[in-house]
Amino acid sequence: MNVLVTLDHHYYPQLQVMLTSLKLNNPRTHIALYMIHNNFPGELLADLKMWCLSVGFDFIPIQIDGKLFQDAPVSKRYPIEMYYRLLAAHILPENVAQILYLDPDTLIINPIWQLWQKDLGENLFAAAAHTGKTDLANNVNRVRLGIENAYYNSGVLLMNLTRGRKEIVPAEVFSYIEKNRKDLVLPDQDLLNAMYGDSILPLDDALWNYDARNYNTYMMRSSGKYNLKWVIEHTSILHFCGKPKPWKQPYFYRFGMLYYHYEQLAKRSWKTAAQPQ
Repeated sequence: MNVLVTLDHHYYPQLQVMLTSLKLNNPRTHIALYMIHNNFPGELLADLKMWCLSVGFDFIPIQIDGKLFQDAPVSKRYPIEMYYRLLAAHILPENVAQILYLDPDTLIINPIWQLWQKDLGENLFAAAAHTGKTDLANNVNRVRLGIENAYYNSGVLLMNLTRGRKEIVPAEVFSYIEKNRKDLVLPDQDLLNAMYGDSILPLDDALWNYDARNYNTYMMRSSGKYNLKWVIEHTSILHFCGKPKPWKQPYFYRFGMLYYHYEQLAKRSWKTAAQPQ
């Protein structure tokens, strides 16, 4: 299974937690971890490489020219690295046909092999649209961008790189940014939906991109079926979307305790990897 991450060093602690949860809940899956970065600190890369070796992951870091996307809208919340996934088809080695992108603020709590085996067909991506409580916001985003498809979350993306190399044209992405930069509220997500939304295979967000803020909404939507026990047994990817994060206090949402548990497991895992053999 090929997994992709793109981030700056500020999200490294969260990456450690996500990767620990990925390993623990997919123990028999051989994972090749690709990381597209721009000047990620060398000591952290070495630390990540050591951990990957200790758990049996392949680690393939790819540093790119920092000038790529230099004119794209960025902020502290939306660093330049978030755009790299859109051009992953042109950055990653040509022998990589498919990859699963995961945000570092996700938590893997069940196996994800079934997601990896999804048949993308002619689609460029598979992604989930958060439904229920966020429907109003999604409808606003659809009107704002002038799209008919659902407004998909870009935090979990199964990517068809073979088709992407043919259909995703970097110059067109840059041109869209230049023409619409003032309207890009959630820049990378807006780009994904506006340019490629009609080539996305819909995923069930309750399984593959569960919005950790919206437990009550999932309960109402499922007539009480999606309770905590159901989530623990069936949901594979929890996503800590939005500004509230469990590593920032105060955090009041109910899955914070689960995150703290994996945070502790990650500390143990990284400590073990750093110990001399």
